[in-house]
Amino acid sequence: MALAQLSMRYPPGPGGVERHVREVSTRLVARGQEVDVFTSDLYREFPLERLGPEVPREETRDGVRLHRVPVWSLPGELHYPFFRGLGRALAERRPSVLHVHTYGTHHASVARRYARRARVPYVLTAHYHPIWSIEGGWLRHRLRGFYDRALAAPIVAEAARLIVQTREEERLLRENGFPLPPVTVIPPGYTPLPEPPGGDRPFSRSLGLDGPFLLFVGRLASNKGLLPLVDAFATLARHDPSATLVLVGEDGGMRAAVEARVAAAGLTGRVRLTGFLADERLLASAFREARLFSLPSEYEAFGLVLLEALAQGTPVVASRVGGIPEFVPDGAAGVLVPPAEAAPLAEAFLSLWDDEERRDRLGRFGRTEVVPRYSWETVVDALQTVYREVGGA
Repeated sequence: MALAQLSMRYPPGPGGVERHVREVSTRLVARGQEVDVFTSDLYREFPLERLGPEVPREETRDGVRLHRVPVWSLPGELHYPFFRGLGRALAERRPSVLHVHTYGTHHASVARRYARRARVPYVLTAHYHPIWSIEGGWLRHRLRGFYDRALAAPIVAEAARLIVQTREEERLLRENGFPLPPVTVIPPGYTPLPEPPGGDRPFSRSLGLDGPFLLFVGRLASNKGLLPLVDAFATLARHDPSATLVLVGEDGGMRAAVEARVAAAGLTGRVRLTGFLADERLLASAFREARLFSLPSEYEAFGLVLLEALAQGTPVVASRVGGIPEFVPDGAAGVLVPPAEAAPLAEAFLSLWDDEERRDRLGRFGRTEVVPRYSWETVVDALQTVYREVGGA
């Protein structure tokens, strides 16, 4: 069986879906499967940034054949990357099963057309975000609503199998009102970070931090709840003058607004924005050294970064949204709070900040009971079952 994985981007482009496709593809190849990945030449989708010339557009990496197809996009809120020549590239490789990643993309439309013409099945992993959770303004939300009603329905309905990461994701898709194909729930796997560097608190030393810190890791984007996080930290900062809030991640359009909120709250010097942290050993150290990790997003289809924190034994405070409640048991591995509200977030921080015994108990449960459930080998086992079922092999 020749498999084609279709994704908007692929490493070195950063992101959870990108890592998901790489982990799945390399493990399928290790099991003797033939895999081609068709992706774009983008490093970042919005704002659009292409990969540098040092990244080959055609290469084989870890046994996976990579095809980076050029894309073009409409400007501003009309942003929608179109793949040039993707149908032709698929026809040259002639895959027997297509696996499309991410709902609402041009490559999903191309896959549907190719599958109909070549009489082969395609599987769709939605990585779905509801309209209200996506970045962009009023026009972008209206365009997405039109896409859902007029264009997405046949793409989803004709998939041989729809894969979701959680039951909540399935429920949100059903709210669109169009029929779904057979649905399989396959949660993502967890990719362990490398061991932190040796020595005492290497991440803290790299920033010159002496006291405890609250950690956020992720894009500085509008749907991550960063302004309520700053407001909630202001309460914690008054409680503990030695506390620092550390935000790790590249700017997704919110850095200026965060810095303005920090200044208005009188927290300059108490909030550190590091940008993207490429050193994964140092990132592992950040998770391990943090007193608490917080992900106060307005929506998360899953929230893999929470597993990264729990794997280091650090308890989490996160929004009770999307797929998070399905794998972070409230009160057992962390505390879940309503999204977009600073007061409950601050209350959760204060309830845990000085309670070392409770923090240790939550972190230990997350590390020993939650994280081991999420293995990429288990994901690939489930995917191979789906491929055999839809492909008749």
